[in-house]
Amino acid sequence: MPSLKEVRNRITSVNSTQQITKAMKMVSAAKLRRAQDRAMKIRPYAVKLNGILQNISASLENASENVYAEEREIKRALVVVVTSDRGLAGAFNSNVVKRSIAFVEETYPELYANKSVDFLCIGKKGGEAMTKRGESTNLKYQGLFLNLSFETVRAASEYVMNAFVEGAYDRVDVVYNEFKNVATQIIRTEQFLPVKSEPTSFISKVESEVDYIFEPSKVEIVKELIPKSLKIQFYKFVLESNASEHGARMTAMEKATENAKEMLKALKLTYNRSRQAAITKEILEIVGGAEALSN
Repeated sequence: MPSLKEVRNRITSVNSTQQITKAMKMVSAAKLRRAQDRAMKIRPYAVKLNGILQNISASLENASENVYAEEREIKRALVVVVTSDRGLAGAFNSNVVKRSIAFVEETYPELYANKSVDFLCIGKKGGEAMTKRGESTNLKYQGLFLNLSFETVRAASEYVMNAFVEGAYDRVDVVYNEFKNVATQIIRTEQFLPVKSEPTSFISKVESEVDYIFEPSKVEIVKELIPKSLKIQFYKFVLESNASEHGARMTAMEKATENAKEMLKALKLTYNRSRQAAITKEILEIVGGAEALSN
Protein backbone atom coordinates (compact mmCIF):
# COMPACT_ATOMS: atom_id res chain seq x y z
CA MET A 1 0.00 0.00 0.00
CA PRO A 2 1.43 3.44 -0.96
CA SER A 3 2.38 5.88 1.77
CA LEU A 4 0.11 8.77 2.76
CA LYS A 5 2.54 11.31 1.29
CA GLU A 6 2.57 9.58 -2.11
CA VAL A 7 -1.23 9.42 -2.23
CA ARG A 8 -1.51 13.11 -1.21
CA ASN A 9 0.90 14.12 -3.96
CA ARG A 10 -1.05 12.07 -6.46
CA ILE A 11 -4.36 13.68 -5.40
CA THR A 12 -2.83 17.16 -5.79
CA SER A 13 -1.51 16.25 -9.24
CA VAL A 14 -4.85 14.86 -10.46
CA ASN A 15 -6.67 17.91 -9.06
CA SER A 16 -4.39 20.22 -11.05
CA THR A 17 -4.90 18.15 -14.20
CA GLN A 18 -8.66 18.26 -13.74
CA GLN A 19 -8.62 22.05 -13.49
CA ILE A 20 -6.58 22.26 -16.71
CA THR A 21 -8.92 19.93 -18.63
CA LYS A 22 -11.95 21.90 -17.41
CA ALA A 23 -10.39 25.16 -18.58
CA MET A 24 -9.45 23.68 -21.97
CA LYS A 25 -12.98 22.36 -22.43
CA MET A 26 -14.41 25.84 -21.79
CA VAL A 27 -11.93 27.46 -24.20
CA SER A 28 -12.72 24.88 -26.92
CA ALA A 29 -16.45 25.40 -26.40
CA ALA A 30 -16.04 29.16 -26.91
CA LYS A 31 -13.90 28.70 -30.04
CA LEU A 32 -16.18 25.97 -31.39
CA ARG A 33 -19.19 28.24 -31.68
CA ARG A 34 -17.37 30.72 -33.90
CA ALA A 35 -15.67 28.00 -35.97
CA GLN A 36 -18.97 26.13 -36.39
CA ASP A 37 -20.75 29.28 -37.59
CA ARG A 38 -18.07 29.91 -40.21
CA ALA A 39 -18.16 26.31 -41.45
CA MET A 40 -21.96 26.17 -41.60
CA LYS A 41 -22.22 29.48 -43.48
CA ILE A 42 -19.76 28.56 -46.22
CA ARG A 43 -20.91 24.94 -46.69
CA PRO A 44 -24.11 25.51 -48.76
CA TYR A 45 -22.43 28.24 -50.84
CA ALA A 46 -19.40 26.07 -51.64
CA VAL A 47 -21.49 22.98 -52.45
CA LYS A 48 -23.86 24.88 -54.77
CA LEU A 49 -21.06 26.77 -56.52
CA ASN A 50 -19.15 23.52 -57.04
CA GLY A 51 -22.22 21.90 -58.56
CA ILE A 52 -22.80 24.82 -60.95
CA LEU A 53 -19.18 24.74 -62.12
CA GLN A 54 -19.27 20.99 -62.69
CA ASN A 55 -22.32 21.46 -64.90
CA ILE A 56 -20.73 24.30 -66.88
CA SER A 57 -17.50 22.30 -67.27
CA ALA A 58 -19.49 19.33 -68.55
CA SER A 59 -21.20 21.51 -71.16
CA LEU A 60 -17.95 22.87 -72.63
CA GLU A 61 -17.43 21.62 -76.17
CA ASN A 62 -13.66 21.71 -75.90
CA ALA A 63 -12.38 20.14 -72.66
CA SER A 64 -9.03 21.92 -73.04
CA GLU A 65 -10.79 25.22 -72.37
CA ASN A 66 -10.74 24.31 -68.68
CA VAL A 67 -7.16 23.60 -67.59
CA TYR A 68 -8.35 22.53 -64.14
CA ALA A 69 -10.46 19.69 -65.57
CA GLU A 70 -7.71 18.17 -67.71
CA GLU A 71 -7.57 14.40 -67.25
CA ARG A 72 -4.01 13.09 -67.50
CA GLU A 73 -2.25 9.81 -66.88
CA ILE A 74 -1.45 9.84 -63.18
CA LYS A 75 2.33 9.81 -62.84
CA ARG A 76 2.56 11.88 -59.68
CA ALA A 77 -0.11 12.62 -57.08
CA LEU A 78 -0.53 15.07 -54.22
CA VAL A 79 -2.57 14.41 -51.07
CA VAL A 80 -3.47 17.42 -48.92
CA VAL A 81 -3.68 16.32 -45.28
CA VAL A 82 -5.65 18.75 -43.10
CA THR A 83 -4.99 18.25 -39.37
CA SER A 84 -4.40 20.77 -36.54
CA ASP A 85 -1.56 22.62 -34.83
CA ARG A 86 -2.35 21.34 -31.33
CA GLY A 87 -2.95 17.96 -29.78
CA LEU A 88 -5.18 16.93 -26.86
CA ALA A 89 -8.04 16.28 -29.27
CA GLY A 90 -8.33 12.52 -28.95
CA ALA A 91 -7.68 10.62 -32.18
CA PHE A 92 -8.53 13.65 -34.35
CA ASN A 93 -5.10 14.00 -35.98
CA SER A 94 -4.00 10.36 -36.00
CA ASN A 95 -7.21 9.26 -37.75
CA VAL A 96 -6.63 11.72 -40.62
CA VAL A 97 -3.02 10.54 -41.02
CA LYS A 98 -4.10 6.88 -40.98
CA ARG A 99 -6.84 7.52 -43.54
CA SER A 100 -4.40 9.41 -45.78
CA ILE A 101 -1.94 6.52 -45.79
CA ALA A 102 -4.69 3.94 -46.30
CA PHE A 103 -6.17 5.98 -49.17
CA VAL A 104 -2.80 6.26 -50.94
CA GLU A 105 -2.01 2.57 -50.49
CA GLU A 106 -5.41 1.65 -51.93
CA THR A 107 -5.65 4.22 -54.74
CA TYR A 108 -2.02 4.69 -55.83
CA PRO A 109 -0.15 1.51 -54.75
CA GLU A 110 2.45 1.67 -57.53
CA LEU A 111 3.03 5.40 -57.24
CA TYR A 112 3.32 5.12 -53.45
CA ALA A 113 5.85 2.31 -53.79
CA ASN A 114 7.88 4.46 -56.20
CA LYS A 115 7.74 7.52 -53.89
CA SER A 116 5.65 9.42 -56.44
CA VAL A 117 3.04 10.58 -53.94
CA ASP A 118 3.63 13.79 -51.98
CA PHE A 119 1.77 14.96 -48.88
CA LEU A 120 0.99 18.65 -48.36
CA CYS A 121 0.36 19.01 -44.64
CA ILE A 122 -1.86 21.77 -43.27
CA GLY A 123 -1.48 21.67 -39.50
CA LYS A 124 1.70 20.92 -37.55
CA LYS A 125 0.50 17.61 -36.14
CA GLY A 126 0.01 16.11 -39.58
CA GLY A 127 3.41 17.38 -40.69
CA GLU A 128 5.12 15.88 -37.64
CA ALA A 129 3.40 12.51 -38.12
CA MET A 130 4.20 12.30 -41.85
CA THR A 131 7.81 13.39 -41.33
CA LYS A 132 8.22 10.77 -38.60
CA ARG A 133 6.95 8.12 -41.01
CA GLY A 134 9.53 9.21 -43.58
CA GLU A 135 6.95 10.28 -46.19
CA SER A 136 7.59 12.83 -48.94
CA THR A 137 6.16 15.80 -47.06
CA ASN A 138 5.65 19.46 -47.99
CA LEU A 139 5.54 21.61 -44.83
CA LYS A 140 5.24 24.98 -46.57
CA TYR A 141 1.73 25.63 -45.23
CA GLN A 142 1.70 23.58 -42.04
CA GLY A 143 1.39 26.72 -39.88
CA LEU A 144 -1.69 27.98 -41.70
CA PHE A 145 -3.91 27.80 -38.59
CA LEU A 146 -1.76 30.39 -36.81
CA ASN A 147 -3.52 33.03 -38.89
CA LEU A 148 -6.62 31.38 -40.32
CA SER A 149 -8.23 33.59 -42.95
CA PHE A 150 -9.29 33.36 -46.58
CA GLU A 151 -6.09 35.15 -47.65
CA THR A 152 -3.77 32.61 -46.02
CA VAL A 153 -5.81 29.65 -47.29
CA ARG A 154 -5.91 31.19 -50.77
CA ALA A 155 -2.10 31.12 -50.92
CA ALA A 156 -2.11 27.38 -50.21
CA SER A 157 -4.88 26.68 -52.73
CA GLU A 158 -3.10 28.73 -55.43
CA TYR A 159 0.10 26.75 -54.82
CA VAL A 160 -1.80 23.48 -55.35
CA MET A 161 -3.66 24.77 -58.42
CA ASN A 162 -0.48 26.11 -60.07
CA ALA A 163 1.33 22.84 -59.39
CA PHE A 164 -1.47 20.95 -61.15
CA VAL A 165 -1.60 23.32 -64.16
CA GLU A 166 2.20 23.19 -64.56
CA GLY A 167 2.09 19.38 -64.57
CA ALA A 168 3.92 18.81 -61.29
CA TYR A 169 0.94 16.69 -60.17
CA ASP A 170 -1.68 14.88 -62.22
CA ARG A 171 -4.16 14.37 -59.38
CA VAL A 172 -4.83 16.18 -56.11
CA ASP A 173 -6.93 14.76 -53.26
CA VAL A 174 -7.82 16.27 -49.89
CA VAL A 175 -8.29 14.34 -46.64
CA TYR A 176 -10.01 16.29 -43.86
CA ASN A 177 -12.54 16.07 -41.02
CA GLU A 178 -16.06 17.21 -41.85
CA PHE A 179 -17.92 18.70 -38.91
CA LYS A 180 -21.19 16.94 -38.06
CA ASN A 181 -21.68 17.77 -34.39
CA VAL A 182 -19.61 18.26 -31.24
CA ALA A 183 -19.13 14.54 -30.68
CA THR A 184 -18.91 13.40 -34.32
CA GLN A 185 -16.42 14.23 -37.05
CA ILE A 186 -16.53 12.43 -40.39
CA ILE A 187 -13.26 11.90 -42.27
CA ARG A 188 -13.74 12.79 -45.93
CA THR A 189 -11.51 12.10 -48.92
CA GLU A 190 -12.37 14.30 -51.90
CA GLN A 191 -10.86 14.78 -55.33
CA PHE A 192 -9.78 18.40 -55.66
CA LEU A 193 -8.12 18.35 -59.07
CA PRO A 194 -8.88 17.68 -61.85
CA VAL A 195 -12.38 19.13 -61.45
CA LYS A 196 -15.10 16.56 -62.03
CA SER A 197 -17.18 17.66 -65.01
CA GLU A 198 -20.40 15.79 -64.32
CA PRO A 199 -23.93 17.08 -63.66
CA THR A 200 -24.52 16.61 -59.94
CA SER A 201 -28.31 16.24 -59.83
CA PHE A 202 -31.44 15.62 -61.88
CA ILE A 203 -32.13 19.35 -62.02
CA SER A 204 -28.60 19.94 -63.25
CA LYS A 205 -29.05 17.39 -66.05
CA VAL A 206 -32.24 19.07 -67.17
CA GLU A 207 -30.59 22.50 -67.03
CA SER A 208 -27.61 21.22 -69.00
CA GLU A 209 -29.93 20.48 -71.94
CA VAL A 210 -31.06 24.12 -72.09
CA ASP A 211 -29.09 26.37 -74.43
CA TYR A 212 -28.27 29.42 -72.31
CA ILE A 213 -26.88 32.69 -73.64
CA PHE A 214 -23.78 33.60 -71.63
CA GLU A 215 -22.48 37.12 -71.15
CA PRO A 216 -19.50 37.23 -71.16
CA SER A 217 -18.72 33.99 -73.01
CA LYS A 218 -18.91 30.63 -71.30
CA VAL A 219 -15.13 30.18 -71.61
CA GLU A 220 -14.45 33.51 -69.88
CA ILE A 221 -16.89 32.64 -67.10
CA VAL A 222 -15.17 29.32 -66.57
CA LYS A 223 -11.71 30.90 -66.55
CA GLU A 224 -12.77 33.45 -63.93
CA LEU A 225 -15.14 31.39 -61.84
CA ILE A 226 -13.40 28.02 -61.57
CA PRO A 227 -10.25 29.32 -59.81
CA LYS A 228 -12.44 31.25 -57.35
CA SER A 229 -14.61 28.18 -56.78
CA LEU A 230 -11.58 25.99 -56.12
CA LYS A 231 -10.22 28.48 -53.58
CA ILE A 232 -13.57 28.59 -51.79
CA GLN A 233 -13.73 24.79 -51.85
CA PHE A 234 -10.26 24.61 -50.30
CA TYR A 235 -11.28 27.20 -47.70
CA LYS A 236 -14.31 25.05 -46.87
CA PHE A 237 -12.06 22.02 -46.21
CA VAL A 238 -9.96 24.03 -43.76
CA LEU A 239 -12.95 25.58 -41.95
CA GLU A 240 -14.63 22.18 -41.59
CA SER A 241 -11.45 20.74 -40.11
CA ASN A 242 -11.05 23.71 -37.75
CA ALA A 243 -14.59 23.29 -36.37
CA SER A 244 -14.06 19.53 -36.07
CA GLU A 245 -10.84 20.10 -34.14
CA HIS A 246 -12.54 22.21 -31.47
CA GLY A 247 -15.41 19.73 -31.22
CA ALA A 248 -13.00 16.82 -30.83
CA ARG A 249 -10.93 18.68 -28.22
CA MET A 250 -14.02 19.67 -26.27
CA THR A 251 -15.19 16.04 -26.18
CA ALA A 252 -11.72 14.76 -25.27
CA MET A 253 -11.33 17.27 -22.43
CA GLU A 254 -14.79 16.43 -21.08
CA LYS A 255 -13.85 12.74 -20.99
CA ALA A 256 -10.50 13.59 -19.39
CA THR A 257 -12.28 15.62 -16.69
CA GLU A 258 -14.63 12.71 -15.97
CA ASN A 259 -11.69 10.30 -15.80
CA ALA A 260 -9.89 12.63 -13.38
CA LYS A 261 -13.01 12.70 -11.23
CA GLU A 262 -13.08 8.90 -11.08
CA MET A 263 -9.36 8.79 -10.28
CA LEU A 264 -9.85 11.26 -7.44
CA LYS A 265 -12.56 9.07 -5.95
CA ALA A 266 -10.28 6.04 -6.06
CA LEU A 267 -7.30 7.98 -4.67
CA LYS A 268 -9.33 9.46 -1.80
CA LEU A 269 -10.55 5.97 -0.93
CA THR A 270 -6.97 4.70 -0.97
CA TYR A 271 -5.85 7.68 1.11
CA ASN A 272 -8.54 7.04 3.75
CA ARG A 273 -7.63 3.36 3.87
CA SER A 274 -3.94 4.15 4.28
CA ARG A 275 -4.73 6.76 6.93
CA GLN A 276 -6.99 4.36 8.81
CA ALA A 277 -4.35 1.63 8.63
CA ALA A 278 -1.72 4.04 10.01
CA ILE A 279 -4.03 5.09 12.87
CA THR A 280 -4.88 1.46 13.69
CA LYS A 281 -1.18 0.60 13.69
CA GLU A 282 -0.40 3.45 16.10
CA ILE A 283 -3.23 2.40 18.44
CA LEU A 284 -1.99 -1.18 18.46
CA GLU A 285 1.53 -0.02 19.22
CA ILE A 286 0.28 2.17 22.11
CA VAL A 287 -1.87 -0.63 23.53
CA GLY A 288 1.00 -3.11 23.16
CA GLY A 289 3.40 -0.71 24.92
CA ALA A 290 0.94 -0.11 27.75
CA GLU A 291 0.47 -3.83 28.28
CA ALA A 292 4.22 -4.38 28.32
CA LEU A 293 4.67 -1.67 30.98
CA SER A 294 1.85 -3.06 33.13
CA ASN A 295 3.51 -6.49 33.13
